[in-house]
Amino acid sequence: MIINEILLIAAILLFSAIIFNKIGGKFGVPSLIIFIFVGILAGSDGILGIYFEDYMLAQFVGIVAISYILFMGGLSVDIDELKPVVTEGAVLATLGVFVTGLITGVCSYYLLHLSFLECMLLGGIVSSTDAAAVFGVLRSKSISLGYNLKPLLEFESGSNDPMAVFLTLGIIGLILGQINFAGLFFDFFKQMLLGIVFGLLIAKGTAFIINKIKLEYDSLYVVITLASVLFTYSFISIIGGNGFIGVYICGLAMASMRFVNKKTLVKFHDAVAWLMQIVMFLILGLLVNFKDGFAYTGQALLIALILTFIARPIAVFLTTLPFKRGFKEKLMISWVGLRGAAPIVLATFPLTADIPHAMEIFNIVFFVVIISVLLQGTTIPYIAKLLNVDAPLEVNHESVIDYDAKDTNNQMLEFIVPENSKAAGMQIYELNLPKGALVSLIYKKGEYIVPTGSTEISACDVLFVLMDKTKEDEVRSILCTEKQA
Repeated sequence: MIINEILLIAAILLFSAIIFNKIGGKFGVPSLIIFIFVGILAGSDGILGIYFEDYMLAQFVGIVAISYILFMGGLSVDIDELKPVVTEGAVLATLGVFVTGLITGVCSYYLLHLSFLECMLLGGIVSSTDAAAVFGVLRSKSISLGYNLKPLLEFESGSNDPMAVFLTLGIIGLILGQINFAGLFFDFFKQMLLGIVFGLLIAKGTAFIINKIKLEYDSLYVVITLASVLFTYSFISIIGGNGFIGVYICGLAMASMRFVNKKTLVKFHDAVAWLMQIVMFLILGLLVNFKDGFAYTGQALLIALILTFIARPIAVFLTTLPFKRGFKEKLMISWVGLRGAAPIVLATFPLTADIPHAMEIFNIVFFVVIISVLLQGTTIPYIAKLLNVDAPLEVNHESVIDYDAKDTNNQMLEFIVPENSKAAGMQIYELNLPKGALVSLIYKKGEYIVPTGSTEISACDVLFVLMDKTKEDEVRSILCTEKQA
């Protein structure tokens, strides 16, 4: 009966989170706040009175959730948009995070009754922007940014959690006497190098397996990518690398590759990322003791203001000096410094390591996140308009085909694959058809089939291709060119 009750409560919480998020979206309230609020309502201080104080479990769920969120963040990136800002984003995600944490830690030392290393630990925990929070806000329907700001901010938020993880675990090691500063410096490069290299290798391996395994059921390809994310994080972490940068790089690399059922897999992982966000935020909402933690709101407000108006702007202006950014653009980058679930998850590490004043640090971090999202997350559209860095909202017409439009170039053409065609024996994804050309139907061995990316083309097949008629010669060349003797 207890299991049934737990499942029922879990279902109610998930439904409630989605419904409240729908309501909150009309008022511009970020998803993170809604999900955490539902968790708090269900917690020991809320309506349901659920007592939850398992920091190890919360940490485990948080790590898994952040891994899938980062993977999706990389997988959904438009590589062409990313290329112009990748260097700038990498500097912000590393040096920018370090400077933010350093300034926050030093300021905290003069404001809080904590030791210097404990203050630096606090600074390290809140140093990075949160991928889930930034993705959620920037990909909402009400925000569009110009000047390549959106890909820059998304790349920064997706790739800067590893730096915050490194700072958090490194400073905990210093406090416990398990590592020195020289070892910390060496460990940083080792973790990043292993994370990047093996993230790329696993991405290539995953795409290769998806393309070559030829599974009978297309839905099983999803299982491959789910397992790949867990393998990437755990394997890289076990060999001493940074698992978070590994899963992000893995997703980023796969975004640039061609593989079977790619669009379906991207949509599936988008749903997984949302589920991970909801579950993670609900658990973090359950975890906090709101009444006891409320005593730290004064300190949290000071730290949040330092982060927002001092540490983050200084870090942004310093690290973007080599890049051609205007003053208003830098201000916008500074303002999109949302803290989210990642700092709260990182704040559980001092608790599980028995660091002095760990509970005080956890409560301060929790309320810093709440203040950051309420202050910055709800005002980003207005700040963008004020700074004149917003762009016209784009309407996605990808799934809309106007068959009645007189000037449309779309048409359905049929091609018969010759006996000795180079295309015979290839899977559809291997054809490398031009963008906008879609094999919609195949007449094969007396029957019509709806193909997938893994469908193999055979000689004498009749392919019905929906495409821009200007691409006809290119498609015909791919399908009908004969093999050389």
